[in-house]
Amino acid sequence: MDCIQQTTHAWGFKSNCQLGFVNFETHENHISHETEGLSNKHLVVRRGKPFKLTLLFRSQMWNPRNENLVLEVCLGNLSARIPVQFSKEKYNPDSWSAKIYPGGLHPESVEVHVCSPVLSSVALHRLLLHLETRQTRRSYSVGDFVLLCNPWLKDDPVYMPMDVQIQEYIRSDYGLLYMGTCGNIGRRPWSFGQYEPGVLEACLKLLEVSPQHFMDKDEDYMRRADPVYLSRVICAMVNRNDDMGILDGKWQGGYSGGVNPTEWSGSADILHQWVSSNCQAVRYGQCWVFAGVLCTVMRVLGIPCRVVTVFNAAHDGDANLTIEEFYSTTGEKLNLSKDSIWNFHVWVECWMTRGDLGAEFDGWQVVDPTPQERSAGVFCCGPCPVAAVRERRYDARYDAPFIYASVDADVVRVILREGREVGREVDTESVGQLIYTKSLYSDAPENLTGTYKGRRRKQPGVSMTRYSAGVRCSARSLQTDQSQQSSELAVSLSVDGLPSAGENISLCVTVTNQSSRPRLLTEHLNAQLKAFNSHPERSFWKTHKEVRVRPGEVLTLHHSIPPAEYEAFLAGDDIVNVAVVIKDEKTKERVLAAQEFNISSPQISVEIEGGDSIQMKKEYTARVSFINPFTKVLSGAVLTVKGSGLLQGRHQERRLLLQPGEKLVKTVTIAASSAGTKLLMATFSQSSSAGVVSRSFHKVYVTAA
Repeated sequence: MDCIQQTTHAWGFKSNCQLGFVNFETHENHISHETEGLSNKHLVVRRGKPFKLTLLFRSQMWNPRNENLVLEVCLGNLSARIPVQFSKEKYNPDSWSAKIYPGGLHPESVEVHVCSPVLSSVALHRLLLHLETRQTRRSYSVGDFVLLCNPWLKDDPVYMPMDVQIQEYIRSDYGLLYMGTCGNIGRRPWSFGQYEPGVLEACLKLLEVSPQHFMDKDEDYMRRADPVYLSRVICAMVNRNDDMGILDGKWQGGYSGGVNPTEWSGSADILHQWVSSNCQAVRYGQCWVFAGVLCTVMRVLGIPCRVVTVFNAAHDGDANLTIEEFYSTTGEKLNLSKDSIWNFHVWVECWMTRGDLGAEFDGWQVVDPTPQERSAGVFCCGPCPVAAVRERRYDARYDAPFIYASVDADVVRVILREGREVGREVDTESVGQLIYTKSLYSDAPENLTGTYKGRRRKQPGVSMTRYSAGVRCSARSLQTDQSQQSSELAVSLSVDGLPSAGENISLCVTVTNQSSRPRLLTEHLNAQLKAFNSHPERSFWKTHKEVRVRPGEVLTLHHSIPPAEYEAFLAGDDIVNVAVVIKDEKTKERVLAAQEFNISSPQISVEIEGGDSIQMKKEYTARVSFINPFTKVLSGAVLTVKGSGLLQGRHQERRLLLQPGEKLVKTVTIAASSAGTKLLMATFSQSSSAGVVSRSFHKVYVTAA
């Protein structure tokens, strides 16, 4: 790196020694600091670990008897002077130091090892060098370097002891997002893209445009040594709600003026678009997109991080640790509650010690960038220790009651008739039924449910606010036609198999008469399309009939919804809420059972010439195909292929009519400009039913040529 600026202050004798060049030894330092591929613009090193500089002089050699070498590290208005010393002593973990080791002094150059404090700030630092005698000081501005957290260093708050964990949660640029419903879990890859050009610089830009930085730059710089502080700043900046953050969220209506959240397959395109638009919001994101981008930023800055999916995640709108749902007497779910249950919700866990809380709360912390509720006035959530959720420590910072409700709230399902309660069910098991992340060694899921759910039961009637352990009352006034008592009628509802688009949906209702008398019952069964994060829309199918059941009898009722009944409403991966209400015609007792499931998409095939491992900057042929699995003709068929880091833009193949069993094929040429894991994304859509039918992701491994 060339010296870009020189200033001289003289008081007498002037030395002829001048600094000619500084070599940041970028390649060697990047290997030593585990930062290879993060930037081709800056030296990137990790705090608490020495990095090497080589100083080359001209005119005459530096004479340590006559002149002192002093480095100065600058961050905003903050700076630290570092006298360069000849020393064999160990580095002081609490302060900056610079040393020349025996053998490091040569006629033409000096090799200096610089070490930052363990708790240095994550930022782009400016480095100065001073040549000082008693009479003069010659100063040089020699360049910038980026300092990151160091999960390899035991004294760093983000230290992670197992290398296999660091490889997965820091170095890996590929992850899996789990989606769908508990009974039919889908997965999609996500490219974190931390080695894509410009991604590290985008992450640093994110910190520079935060409200905290605009308010007080020096205080922000100082606090960036703390991963708790960093995670809250980044969490708030991933969404756009309060600041110049990255993503606008959208969950309803169309996506004109932006990108459908389901179209994103990685973080790099989002970060590049945000930077190139001068920090304008990228449209649009939903929970998995927010989480994927947050995970990228965390890994880039050196904080171990993983994406986690909670199935049946509760959004406790009134902060009483109970989720209320309302149904009509015919099984239609009503949009009457502030609470909701998301079929899946994706957030992030970050690894760090919690010096602010105590060692019992060290380890994984929930950080949720999806803007749902405010935390201390800002749309962010966490970091909340997973251990605090498991132990129901609502007083632990940050947002423990809200996170606890997300994974372990009770669900109260109420049947209403003309505004009056005529039945209810309390479900203590369905919320947080499964919590998944990608496992360390494979693409198989790791079940984290036990790490969140420990001892249980909540005390009846206890209600928690989001930010403290204080009790807050919350009550709903309901008129009821009958006193609630133990029912002698048991009802369950199940879905047979894994429903796929184009096939019958088979439902099974089981009714058990636990009384000693026969019963005349009316069955009402109702199906509604449901977004994964909100209440259902209007019903698209319903049926009812009368049945008789003998004392002690277990009655099984089978139902089938043919494709003709749902294909105008449902597409692949859509979610269905189905509910049954059984009414005793004599006693007027009503019992409810509900179930939600998703429709699986038809498959798209992706094949790459020579296999899925390719070399950088070489061209390969990829063949993408879709076969119409339906018995009907599909009109307006479109097969779209795209892939960040592999393809420029999107490539499409169209067919006006696609006959049953007919294949639609698109062949593309791919070439990777950087190493790492890339994703080819293929989408099939058609105009004759509900829209997108199928989406597929194909993992491609890119190695250096």
